[in-house]
Amino acid sequence: MQPFKQHISSKYTRMLVLISLTLLSLSAHALDHTHAAWTTFLKKNTVLISNGNGSQMNYKGAMEDRAALKAYLASLSAVSQAEFDSFSKADQLAFLINAYNAYTVEKILTKYPNLKSIKDFGTVFGNPWKDAFFKLLGKEMTLDGIEQNTIRKPGVYDEPRIHFAVNCASIGCPSLREEAYQGKLLDKQLEEQTVRFLSDRSRNRYNTQNGKLEVSKIFDWYKQDFTTGLKGIASREQFFAKYASQLGDSAEDQTKIRGAKVALEFLDYDWNLNDVKK
Repeated sequence: MQPFKQHISSKYTRMLVLISLTLLSLSAHALDHTHAAWTTFLKKNTVLISNGNGSQMNYKGAMEDRAALKAYLASLSAVSQAEFDSFSKADQLAFLINAYNAYTVEKILTKYPNLKSIKDFGTVFGNPWKDAFFKLLGKEMTLDGIEQNTIRKPGVYDEPRIHFAVNCASIGCPSLREEAYQGKLLDKQLEEQTVRFLSDRSRNRYNTQNGKLEVSKIFDWYKQDFTTGLKGIASREQFFAKYASQLGDSAEDQTKIRGAKVALEFLDYDWNLNDVKK
């Protein structure tokens, strides 16, 4: 019986060691859901403009911090699909938004300062949104793969406010937030981004001369995303009505916008790089 007991004991010990090593491995690769490294990078290199409603990226400074950016991106790439699936919906969405924004900055840095727009990479060959230049969730990934095929996939998140959070490194984009998105803060952060964007008169405004609501091209490109019924809003008009106080400068203008019958006009999109002005 003694050899048998020793065999069982030895087998049990090996099993405990294996479990311990597995737990250590998981702990070593566990994602920091505060995305603190990304926040540190953003606070160093993001400059707020337009009374805090817009932002610019100090790409020159970002180049000096590129090693830190790459380390953060590596931590995102280390997350497996199974691990991602275990996250809460809010943590998943925060992860995806941060990944989109961080990889967009990295894409710009691969060519900076020799570009004036993200479109300088090309719209067919070298297309920055369709170029699988990184790995995420265990596979080759593109920026479109994150936004168009994952974040915007019908029935998964159905969150139109992501359009004020993902940043395409262009002046016409909503501001790149100066901190990382976090699941536990996500609703508040998305709401703040929405208010900021709609308050930016270079991108959205009520024109008292022609009586039209002049808004970002984003609302034309992604019209269907504002019909999901989120918080009772099933149309762009209802969405704008909710944020009338941000879009209109006077009580009279705001009342017209709340009527949800103001004609829309879509502004030209500025694709120039959102670099800090020299």
